[in-house]
Amino acid sequence: MNSNDPRRRILLELFQAGLDRVSGRGSVARALSGSTGPVWVAAIGKAAAAMALGAHDALGPSIERTLVITKDDHVAPQIHTLRNVEIHESSHPVPDQRSLDAGASLLNWLQELPRSVEPLFLISGGASSLVEVLQEGVTFEQLGRLNAEGLASGIAIGELNARRSRLSRIKGGGVARLLGDRPGRALFISDVPTDDPAVIGSGVLGPAPGQSDRIERIVVASLDFAVDGVCVAAEKLGLDVRRPTNRFDDDAARLAVRFTHELHLNSAQVCVWGGESTVQLPPNPARGGRNQHLALAAARLLAGQANMLLLAAGTDGTDGVTEDAGGLVDSETCARLAVSEIDVDDCMRRADSGTALAASGDLVHTGPTGTNVGDLAIGLKLSQEAGRIVVEGRDGLDTRVL
Repeated sequence: MNSNDPRRRILLELFQAGLDRVSGRGSVARALSGSTGPVWVAAIGKAAAAMALGAHDALGPSIERTLVITKDDHVAPQIHTLRNVEIHESSHPVPDQRSLDAGASLLNWLQELPRSVEPLFLISGGASSLVEVLQEGVTFEQLGRLNAEGLASGIAIGELNARRSRLSRIKGGGVARLLGDRPGRALFISDVPTDDPAVIGSGVLGPAPGQSDRIERIVVASLDFAVDGVCVAAEKLGLDVRRPTNRFDDDAARLAVRFTHELHLNSAQVCVWGGESTVQLPPNPARGGRNQHLALAAARLLAGQANMLLLAAGTDGTDGVTEDAGGLVDSETCARLAVSEIDVDDCMRRADSGTALAASGDLVHTGPTGTNVGDLAIGLKLSQEAGRIVVEGRDGLDTRVL
């Protein structure tokens, strides 16, 4: 990541402000009140470890047993200091045998749950792939084929999750059916457009269709919260901000055109967008993800626009099958790639945006963030002169160091 331009630091700080607003640990701790009896926790998803820590922050010794099912390398070190914790690192975005093993552990957790104990479920994005119990007669090959086809064709996450739930005993309200009339609580960090528990994680803790249950469901963090965190942080810097009117859900390359156009035409210095883009992958995709693809597409349009930069990144800290969150590009990105003799158009065709952004120094890497609410894109329109930031305000130019 290039760090010579202070405007890049501003964009990264704004992105971090959005992440802080939807922190899994903080969001869960704020949402939970004290418990009067024993609690068992089942946390599933990319943010499972952080959410479990938040539950322990709030409920302390009331928690007797904790099951954590999360993505590889997403286990916060503090989790290992808790008592009676069972941890499963599983596969994402495509399930494997570990997903079935994690499903068996969840079933065992449910079967051993005493009547005197309150179940607390903590669900975040990624649960669809990380844990599974297949319907009788459904093969693992069918599940793998659905996931691979869905990811390659760019199906919207809500539709893909609905298809996944039809193959599963625990998705689409399956856990609620297994609980029957037992009361329980479920807290969600939403990565889907509707913030609907019936869709988050393919409905692993959603209501069962046609049945009533006694599960209290609360969405404690969503993309709207993250967008607000970015906007508030930008306003505290004295920057004019354009807030989004809705979530984006279009092709990444088309969104790049839209975002750069809106940034150019808008009077605000900061434009914020939240949603989830799609990419139609070629038969043998190379290195990258939808946010890196969007950022690289935007870089072509920012060439010659010296006052404009754009960041596109996943709030979970990963993008596609890479360990990078996304990209942060500016007017010189394509020039840096030309010096490296990298063809931007060829990288776009081969879905190799990650290689290009690595060469230009424009990858955004955060590591696991402890949350997962979708993607953020942040546009910044500021001039830089002699190491200072020039803010084009309503009353003329305001030169300052931010």
